[in-house]
Amino acid sequence: QVQLVESGGGLVQAGGSLTLSCTASENILRFSAMGWYRQAPGKQRELVTSITARGTTNYADSVKGRFTISRDSAKNTMYLQMNNLKPEDTAGYYCDAEVPWGPSRGHYWGQGTQVTVSS
Repeated sequence: QVQLVESGGGLVQAGGSLTLSCTASENILRFSAMGWYRQAPGKQRELVTSITARGTTNYADSVKGRFTISRDSAKNTMYLQMNNLKPEDTAGYYCDAEVPWGPSRGHYWGQGTQVTVSS
C-alpha cells in the first residue's frame, strides 16, 4: 500500500499564492504518473494537473499559466505551486499516484487538503 499525504492548504485572498505538497511513502519515480485533482462542493472531482514518470506535464485550461506541478524525487514529494488564486479555485485538493507494477500496484489517493480563496 502506498500512502500519500497532502499538506499546504489554507485560506488565502484572491491574487495570493499557495504551495501544496504530496509526500509518498515510496519512491515516486516508481509511479507511472502523479496528479492533482480538486473537488468543490456539489461538483465532480476534476483533474488540475498531472506529471508522468518522464516528466511530461498536463494542465487544465483553467489553471494554465497560474499553477505549476513539480516533484522532488529525493523527498518523494510532488508539489503544486498555485499563483494568482481565484475564488473559483476554492476546493479540496487531492493528489493521486499510479503504480504500474510490483506489490504496490494500483491507484492511490491522498486524504486531501482544503484550499479556500476569498474575494
